[in-house]
Amino acid sequence: MKIFLRLFLIAWPILFCSSAIAEQKAVQTILSMQERAAFIDKITEKRVSKLLPRLMDETGIDMWVMISREYNEDPILKTLLPATWLSARRTTILVFSNDKKGQVNAFAIAPYKVGSVFEKAWDKTKHPDQWQALLTLITKINPKKIGINQSEFWAHADGVVATDKDKFLSILPGKYQSRVVSAEALGVAWLEHRIPEEVEIYENVVAIAHEIIAQGFSNEVIKVGKTTSNDLVWWFR
Repeated sequence: MKIFLRLFLIAWPILFCSSAIAEQKAVQTILSMQERAAFIDKITEKRVSKLLPRLMDETGIDMWVMISREYNEDPILKTLLPATWLSARRTTILVFSNDKKGQVNAFAIAPYKVGSVFEKAWDKTKHPDQWQALLTLITKINPKKIGINQSEFWAHADGVVATDKDKFLSILPGKYQSRVVSAEALGVAWLEHRIPEEVEIYENVVAIAHEIIAQGFSNEVIKVGKTTSNDLVWWFR
């Protein structure tokens, strides 16, 4: 009964607005996986260039360092990987540096090129050790505050694992260790903010969701005397 009530509360606006839904139907077809990946990558580029400079200014983070190993990705780092990647690759280190001139420079210290957003910042001929390449970049930029994704309260902003944090701190000279701070506010802001290009697509996203809900509560799915509320739960899943 609780499951049915929950489904009804979700669906009742659709049932009372069926004519509006009919007008909106097929506003946007669902993109293919390949088209979706290209779209997501373009949005990521725009988010970094348009959104990140302001957020880094507001939170006072000069450098944002994200470190993840393959198959155990930081939730925020996952939002920055190329859409065609299923995971990070080996140890992937992403670094954002605020130049204080309205621009953020993006670097990847990783075994492979990380999409079009990040400049490759690991020359293995000069620095065979990946962590030394990271230290070289930090020394060159000399940031006042180095943010890492560590948070007591927000799980999504707590993505750096203990081993990577320990390794990171071990390669830093004392003066830089004292500059390492939580990037909690920056990480949460990055996840919760939307740029205009993202807001524009929400009308179509919601229209697609309405179509799915309307179909689920139609005779196409519900067979009188046969379909149970649990059947609907599984259909929507």
